[in-house]
Amino acid sequence: MDSGDPGISFGTDGWRATLDEFTTPRVEMVAQAVATYLADAHIDGAVAVGYDAREGSRGFAAAIADVLTANGRDVTLAERDCPTPTLAWTVATGTYAGGLMVTASHNPPEYNGVKFVTGDGAPALPDVTDALEERLAAPDGTAGDGGGTLTETDIRTPYCDHVLDAIDPDLTGLTVGYDAMHGSGRGVVDDLLSRAGATVECRRCDRDPTFGGTAPEPGPERAAGLVERVTGAESDGTPGQDAADLGFVSDGDADRAGIVTPEHGYLDPNLVLALLYQYCLERPALSPGEDTTETGGAGTAAHDVVRTVSTSSLVDRVATAAGHEVHETPVGFKWVARAMGEHPTLVGGEESGGYGVTAHLRNKDGVFVALLLAGAHAERSLDDRIDALFAEHGNIVQDRTSLDCPDAEKADAMAALGAEPPESVAGEAVADVSTVDGAKYVLADGTWLLIRPSGTEPKLRVYAEAESQERVEALLVAGREHVQSVLGL
Repeated sequence: MDSGDPGISFGTDGWRATLDEFTTPRVEMVAQAVATYLADAHIDGAVAVGYDAREGSRGFAAAIADVLTANGRDVTLAERDCPTPTLAWTVATGTYAGGLMVTASHNPPEYNGVKFVTGDGAPALPDVTDALEERLAAPDGTAGDGGGTLTETDIRTPYCDHVLDAIDPDLTGLTVGYDAMHGSGRGVVDDLLSRAGATVECRRCDRDPTFGGTAPEPGPERAAGLVERVTGAESDGTPGQDAADLGFVSDGDADRAGIVTPEHGYLDPNLVLALLYQYCLERPALSPGEDTTETGGAGTAAHDVVRTVSTSSLVDRVATAAGHEVHETPVGFKWVARAMGEHPTLVGGEESGGYGVTAHLRNKDGVFVALLLAGAHAERSLDDRIDALFAEHGNIVQDRTSLDCPDAEKADAMAALGAEPPESVAGEAVADVSTVDGAKYVLADGTWLLIRPSGTEPKLRVYAEAESQERVEALLVAGREHVQSVLGL
């Protein structure tokens, strides 16, 4: 492998692969590509390197550090596995050229991956990852050749101190359940909750590189024990008497968070984004105050919100009621992060459970969000906030289905769907068509249907949103029929 490698491709969030493909020589090629790219772009500074709790992640991180120092780059290597947002915040607040995080996030244990974070702490955009792919090559030298210095340090403590100072919650009297799913949130999320005064009950807060044999991906099924503890449900489903006040669960690298409340159980990530945004509107300290974005004018309040095209429009209702704008992006937090930097925004999020607060970090951060929402709950319970949100803005239901579509046919399929929008869907007129990512048909009553290609499977995804499950199901049926009609399936 002298140059290039077709087995390395940066997707929605870095390069991920099974361990038979994610090998040390390939990881070294990525490190060399980063070193070459930074040199070609004349970007000075050290590189920070972090890693998650998976088997081999520490070794891959050390290999990356060796290649970078051989290229003359100073490297700060995390002394222990850490959350991805810890690495991103370290880069954003230091004098770093960028950062590399060895993680496969929520993927099963047989995977690993690597993410490149640019000097502002945001996920790398395609212009950068394309440049990295063009520069993939075997390392130019070995450790010690280039004069770069390797320093191992604790990057978790400064990050945790910052988060605690920025949010300053009083959680005294709260009992909070925390499920680390054996990942890198352990000793971070639970420590912050405890330092803020909560009594913390830890679940799966030991390191297990196999994650108990499953994917460390938050959800109501995988976090069933936490849901039972917080809702107080007995084995027969009846309410119990000794429930915890609140619960949080992190994915493998703790950049995403799941939230559990006593009355509403495991919260839909779309609902969490609306809750987070509404609470941040109440907290002036979480707004930059005056606009510091590239495109806004000085003095502009940073109160807008960013969401992906597949994320619920519930947050739109909150923004509209408050007189602020919504900025819609393609799926993938890198696009959310970019929009957070281009507009006067307060919060950005996606329907898969990734959220970021602009004043803190233009990247998703499940640690920061967990502590922030715990603080919100201490002031007024999240269940009360949810009830008030629904009372003011109405409830919204979202679901999706899939149709088979070979990867090679996806582009032509989406071009055809974009060129032939229906006049109506399930009896409601199409009022607007968005092609930000796929084809999104916004109907006259405010409901919508989205068709977009899956980034990981040979399928087309069909999403629908309405105010009842019955209406959502009708939209999904109509959406499938429209796709089959246009594509002749």
